[in-house]
Amino acid sequence: LVHSTILFSSKQSTMITLSRSFILAAVLSGSSSSTCHAFLPPTHTSAATAARYHPSTSTPTSTTQLHVTNGSPDAPKTIAEDAALQWQLYTRHHAVEDGEWWGTWQTYNYMSDLEDSTVAAVALQPNKDANAVTHIHRILSGTTSSDCQTCFSSSEVTTLPPIATYTPESLGKRHRCAAQGMVIGPSVLKSGAMSTELILRHGDGRVRVTFQHAPVWERGIEPGSCPPQGLKLFRAIVSKEKLRQSLGDGIEGEIQGPPSADEETTSPPPPGNPRFFRPIPPFKWHAKWSGTSWTWGPQTGDRGWSIEEMDEADSWHGRPMGDATGTWSLRLPGGVLIQCPRVVVGGMAGICRLAWLPEDDGEAGTPDDGNRAKLLRVEASVSALEPVVSDEDENMMVGFYPPSLGSLRTDVLEKMGELEGASLEERAQAAEGYVWGESSGVDVEEETTTSATATETATATESPKEEEVVAPMAEAESTVTKKSAPIDEEQEEKIKADPRNALDF
Repeated sequence: LVHSTILFSSKQSTMITLSRSFILAAVLSGSSSSTCHAFLPPTHTSAATAARYHPSTSTPTSTTQLHVTNGSPDAPKTIAEDAALQWQLYTRHHAVEDGEWWGTWQTYNYMSDLEDSTVAAVALQPNKDANAVTHIHRILSGTTSSDCQTCFSSSEVTTLPPIATYTPESLGKRHRCAAQGMVIGPSVLKSGAMSTELILRHGDGRVRVTFQHAPVWERGIEPGSCPPQGLKLFRAIVSKEKLRQSLGDGIEGEIQGPPSADEETTSPPPPGNPRFFRPIPPFKWHAKWSGTSWTWGPQTGDRGWSIEEMDEADSWHGRPMGDATGTWSLRLPGGVLIQCPRVVVGGMAGICRLAWLPEDDGEAGTPDDGNRAKLLRVEASVSALEPVVSDEDENMMVGFYPPSLGSLRTDVLEKMGELEGASLEERAQAAEGYVWGESSGVDVEEETTTSATATETATATESPKEEEVVAPMAEAESTVTKKSAPIDEEQEEKIKADPRNALDF
C-alpha cells in the first residue's frame, strides 16, 4: 500500500517525489521487504546492504528518488522512544567504550588561513551501566623522542576537567544524531558567540568541524550601541580523528595520537575504514551515488529514506563554493568539504554542511578490490537572532530567543558508477561551481561538429569570384586596423632623439 506526496525544494525547478510505505504484517511469496532499516538498532553493515533500491516508472530517472518509511513500526513515536533511539546512536557511533578520538584540531579564520594546530583527543567515556557518558578533552602538552633502540618515546598529556556528563534525558538538549552523523548546537558560548558542530563517522575514523559566529553590526554603527544585527563567521575548527585505545587515568606514556600519512603507508586501513592522506581529484565528487538518508525536523520527526539516484540540484557536494552568494566554504585534503553562511541574520535560516569521501574505489589485485567509493554528508539548518517582543509594547524588543536547530540530514552513499555524458572538463567546471545544462557532453560535441561541418560546406560552396573579392578586403582590414596620428617635423625630431617617443599609447 503506497501513498505519494509531492515536496518542492528550495529551487522551484526541482521536484522530489516521496512515497510512504506502510509495512505489511506478512510478506507474501517469500519476497524481501522494501523496508529502510534506518530506525532499527544500528549495526555495522555496508552501505550496499543498508540501501534498498526501488525502481520507479512514474518519475524521471534524473530526479532524486526518495522513499520514506516513517510508517515503519520501528520509527520513534514518543519522546521516550526518541530519547532511547538518540542514546543508542550516540553510544554506538561516538561514545565508544575504552576508546578516544585523537586528532589534530586545525583552526581556520574567516579568510580560510590556518591560524593554529593542536593535537588533542575527545574522550566520551560511558559508565559501567551505560546510562551516562562523561565528556573529557585531552591535550598533548609535550613529547620526548628517543633514537636509541633500548629507550622509548614518551608523551605528556594534559587532561582537562570534565566538560559535561550526558544522560539519555539530557543528551537531546544540545545533541542530535542521525545515522552516522551528529550535530551539537547551535548553542551560545560564554563569549557570546554561536557554536555549531557537525560530525561524521566512518569505521574507526571521523571528521568533526565546528563553526563559530560572533555578533556583528553594520558599517557605521558603533558595536554595542544596539542589539547585534548579525552573526559573522570568525572561526572554523576542523579535526580528522581516529579511534584509539583509552589512556584511562594515565598522563604519561606512549600514545598513538592522531592519524598520520606514515601510519597509512605502513599499515593501510582495511576496507570499511577511512584514508585521510590521499589525493582527491575534484571530479571524484561527481558520480552516481545511491544509498540511504536520515532526516529530522521539529514537526516531522525522524524519517528514513532510500536514495536511488541523486540529481544535480541535490548534489551540493560537487559545488564547493556553495549555492548562495553568502556561503563560506573550504575544501581540505583527504576529501573533506565544509560550507556555512558567512553571516547569520534573523528571520533567515543558515545551512551548515559537511561532506566527506572516506574511501575510494578499490584497485584490482589489492585487498580493496571490489570495494566501492563512499560519500557521507551531513547538513543542519540553524536559526538565530529571533527577537523576543515585549508583551506590553509590540514595538519593543526585550531580547533574543536562543538559537535553534531547524532540520538535520545525514546521507550515507555509495558510488554506483560514473556520470553518463559528462566529460572530465565538464566535471572540472562543475567542481568550480559551474553546472552544465540539460544537454550532455555528447550532444555538445555533435552540435559543435554539425556547426563546423555547416561552416565548411558554406565556405566550399562560395564562388571563386566571391573569394577574390574577400582576399583584398582582408588586406585592407589588416592595413587599417590600427590608425595613428600624423607625424609632424617636431615629432620626427623627438623620435630621432629617443625612439621610445614613437610608441603609441
